[in-house]
Amino acid sequence: MKVVMKKTHKNQTKPAKKLKLFYQEKFIEAGCDEAGRGCLAGPVYAAAVIWPQGKTIPRINDSKTLNEKVRNELRIEIEANAIAHAVAWVDNREIDKINILNASFLAMHRALDKLKKVPELLIIDGNRFNTYKKIQHVCIIGGDGKYASIAAASILAKTYRDEFMLKIHEEFGQYGWDHNKGYATRFHKQAISRFGLSMYHRRSFNCMAGQLKLDI
Repeated sequence: MKVVMKKTHKNQTKPAKKLKLFYQEKFIEAGCDEAGRGCLAGPVYAAAVIWPQGKTIPRINDSKTLNEKVRNELRIEIEANAIAHAVAWVDNREIDKINILNASFLAMHRALDKLKKVPELLIIDGNRFNTYKKIQHVCIIGGDGKYASIAAASILAKTYRDEFMLKIHEEFGQYGWDHNKGYATRFHKQAISRFGLSMYHRRSFNCMAGQLKLDI
């Protein structure tokens, strides 16, 4: 299979929000994205989505531009309409062992492993990726705001990760994960200063160094 990698391309059929349905139409492509890369706690999640021909979902867009209610509604629509979709994660202990960049790639690989249909081309949100099973890939900066399959992947990854953070918030409510989802908010950092690190915190991140200083 030969795919011409390109930086720019002509507009194709567009759903609302001006997202393109496909990077190309010759090969079966899967869009991939992750959520939680910059968090101090919890896993990094990733999703892979193979989008159907001619199908549009009006509100679909980069998950960061949508509120929680809309994301959760779109998750149901995406799962009902996608040709194939899958979600996977890498936990905080694995992140500490292999670093967050490699963990993000690994989470995407695990999501791809779970797809019920094998893609022939991968379109990845961002500027880097580790090759998956010799399948050609294209990295697209801001891809979650350009292509429906990547936007769908961003929504699935975000909603599934948020769901997990709400679950562990029930165990460690002092960190406010029901609101910050593990990101480095002021409240979260103050909670780390007061209570120390939980079993879900990423000890390779700056939160650990700050807590060690406070203990001296």
